[in-house]
Amino acid sequence: MPPNMTKVFNYWGMHDKVDSIGVVTERIVMSRFGVLARHALLGHEMLEEAGGEFIALYHSQLRAMLLETARELGAEARSNAEVVEIAEDCRSLRLASGEVLQADVIIGADGSRGTCRQLVHPQDPEKGTGIMLFNSVIPVDRILADPELSTLIQQDQVSQWAWFGHERASVCFPIGPSKDLAWYFFAPDEGVQEGWNDVLSPEEFAPYVSEAEPRLQKLARLARPARSRMMEREFPEEWVHNTGRLVLVGSAAHPFPPGIIYGPSMSLEDASVLAKLFSHLRDEEQIPSFLYAFQNLREERCQKNRSLDINNVRYMMEPEGEGTERRDTLMRAKHDQGRNVLTGDDEDSNVAQWDHNRELFGYDAEDEADNWWVQWGLLQERAKAAHSEGDTHLEMFSLDVSERISSS
Repeated sequence: MPPNMTKVFNYWGMHDKVDSIGVVTERIVMSRFGVLARHALLGHEMLEEAGGEFIALYHSQLRAMLLETARELGAEARSNAEVVEIAEDCRSLRLASGEVLQADVIIGADGSRGTCRQLVHPQDPEKGTGIMLFNSVIPVDRILADPELSTLIQQDQVSQWAWFGHERASVCFPIGPSKDLAWYFFAPDEGVQEGWNDVLSPEEFAPYVSEAEPRLQKLARLARPARSRMMEREFPEEWVHNTGRLVLVGSAAHPFPPGIIYGPSMSLEDASVLAKLFSHLRDEEQIPSFLYAFQNLREERCQKNRSLDINNVRYMMEPEGEGTERRDTLMRAKHDQGRNVLTGDDEDSNVAQWDHNRELFGYDAEDEADNWWVQWGLLQERAKAAHSEGDTHLEMFSLDVSERISSS
């Protein structure tokens, strides 16, 4: 989880819960694909500015924690409750069991292939990014059994490891208190299916790491990675149904390819913005304006950060040449000077890619929602109140004239 995501949990008072299932990543260690690591990247200043941390944990444990917290706060959560039909006015829906549920507003958080997205955006073309992802989690005991691999976990600081290569890239990091190792490997797209059912044996995976440093080759022998294409689906033109009573959020509104960092954080920011907007709810008439405001606040940021996410991977996979040699030389020089190599400058347009990360991490979802309310929401409420007061004066004037006519 990047800092902009953990910051939301901190605002919600959930730091201790997250801390109990996650581990804070304190540095990033980067290297070329065929050699051992040469420089480490620390981001204390950037994290202080952001107000959050990098935390690695199991997705399943995060979901369980969120479910438990929601129920503690009074939410009703059902399992095996498939939605088969949504009413035309988006004020009710029918479950597969036949039960009908009524609602003032429907939040469509059912994913990029869900019922809500199909209702709002029935035409859903997709295109490949040209990248294929291999994903695996390797138990910590298997990592610690090898002295060379154990260096990936046994460090003074919990580290994320990143390898840059010729049309290849890899990232690994320990997750949760157990310190199991999450491993991502990126290669050119070979036209495989999208999904997680294509699992490779170590023998099938070996050719992809044949030119990599020894630790990556050893990881490949321990892993049975799931292989999937990284696809891009378009953002719907409208996230809000024309009834003004259903809105798409998360991957239903802005699907991110698998294996990249910012997708889940965008979904949590969605929740934060939507909650803040609805904290100002006074009557049902406000619902459509809040939903349209939500899209207005979120769409550009999600578009920008999906592009950033994919370009970060492409940056790591850039084919060898003068550009990569210059990039590596500049990064190494910054490290030797004690500078943060994630910071771009006028001489270094490639590394300036990372400056966008600083902007991303510093974003405050609740502040954005508050700013909208102050600049637009309150104005709308005042305009409605003035209009209502004007109608009252007209009614009183009409009554006065009628009384005068009848008395004469």
